[in-house]
Amino acid sequence: MFSASETPVIATILLVAVGILGWGFYKAKPYGKLGLLSWLQSVVLMIPWLVFFGLFAAGIYVNIAGILLIIMVATSIYIYLGRQLRAEGRHKVLQQNADQRSLTSQSQEKKQQRDKEESTEAPSQLQPKLISIPGEDLNSIKGIFGIDTFFVTNTTAYLEGAIFEGNLRGEPGKTHNILRNTLKKRFDEKYRLFLVENRDGKPVVIVLPSKNDPQPMTFTQQVFAGILFIATIITCMEVVGIILYFDLFSNPRRYMETIPIAVGVMVILLAHEIAHKIVANWYQVRLSLPYFLPAVQIGSFGAITRFESLLPNRKVLFDIAIAGPAVGGILSLVILVIGLLLSHPGSLFQLPNTFFQGSILVGSLARVILGSNVQSSVVDVSPLVIIGWLGLVISAINLMPAGHLDGGRIVQAIYGRKTANRTTFATVILLALISLGNSLAMYWVIVILFLQRNLERPSLDEISEPDDARAVLGLLALFLMIITLLPLTPSLAGRLGLGGS
Repeated sequence: MFSASETPVIATILLVAVGILGWGFYKAKPYGKLGLLSWLQSVVLMIPWLVFFGLFAAGIYVNIAGILLIIMVATSIYIYLGRQLRAEGRHKVLQQNADQRSLTSQSQEKKQQRDKEESTEAPSQLQPKLISIPGEDLNSIKGIFGIDTFFVTNTTAYLEGAIFEGNLRGEPGKTHNILRNTLKKRFDEKYRLFLVENRDGKPVVIVLPSKNDPQPMTFTQQVFAGILFIATIITCMEVVGIILYFDLFSNPRRYMETIPIAVGVMVILLAHEIAHKIVANWYQVRLSLPYFLPAVQIGSFGAITRFESLLPNRKVLFDIAIAGPAVGGILSLVILVIGLLLSHPGSLFQLPNTFFQGSILVGSLARVILGSNVQSSVVDVSPLVIIGWLGLVISAINLMPAGHLDGGRIVQAIYGRKTANRTTFATVILLALISLGNSLAMYWVIVILFLQRNLERPSLDEISEPDDARAVLGLLALFLMIITLLPLTPSLAGRLGLGGS
């Protein structure tokens, strides 16, 4: 079933998967029921991937219905475990809070008395010299904290603001809303309150002046964005020309032949960015104009957008990030399917059947819809197939889990900054290895390293996590990214009649 070269690879993948699960169990065991529930969630998430890639490596074709069934079952179990995990977490938090209240209530009066004496003896010590916040403001900010929200134990300087260390009481989202609203009542928009984790993983509150908020685009940046947009239109037309076997720059008079497909690709790109914008507006988050990335290989690498205002929480980051690939990907998929349905002998484009080996998703759909026609050495397809294929590739590339890419933002929203940093590093390394045989990957290594390697700045509430439904949706998006960009193995391509042997 496996060739001599495939067997070590499959064995390595299985050993790595088992090793990860074993290491996860070892790390989760000391945390009791909470740790084991979290570990079981990770197991549920890994099983569909292992089943799919195991069968795929074995040359066994799983149809779309089978894949969806596996994902639905895993999703149901994941959501159930998530509910159990949250219920257990709430119970543990309440128990810890009760214990902390019994301890802190005894020392609260002594602490208040000591603070009062210190303020009488040395008023200047209320504000450490290194803290830039005025003393009166600092004292007022300290007053927003309480035993039922965030019990402050230490205050230190941070940039132009301050870090308040202490104990978080209650759910992070509710606590942050209470503190933020109280701060806003006292200072309006003068300060921003962040609830984040420090390097030790403990919750801290950071208060910074609002003048540190992200700034809108300058006129020069807007002009540059416009230039990139025009350049992207040109590269899309050039790619279409290459598909039609001519060079647009050498034959500019034939530009009319490239317009229909180029317009189709640009519609997908614009739909992607408009979806980001609509969701951002829904949450009252400002987005910059997109910086489109022209590419002579596929027309465009998508676009870079900046947040011009602070994000309320990671749920908002997820919703904005997923909106673009969801709309662009679904639109591309619909166009691809319609194009395959309209394809017939004599269609405008003639593609070698090996073309469909470049993507598990596209190759499988072509085999299902075109049937035996896809087994011909040359397959006639509708122009819509080209538009849908380019749109899917562009959407999938933007779902790579790295930096400012949509995929990187999705990972940061679901798993946090530490995991997002690791996936960014892993993505760059993987692309660097792939670039040894694929120049397109090298371009993306350069783009990520120089333009998109950094993560988004923390949300105002960086601790509250998106719900399980969003986590599953994010994993589904990453899964679709993989099956779009991952080529068919020769053995499976041969089974499908796509030029393999």
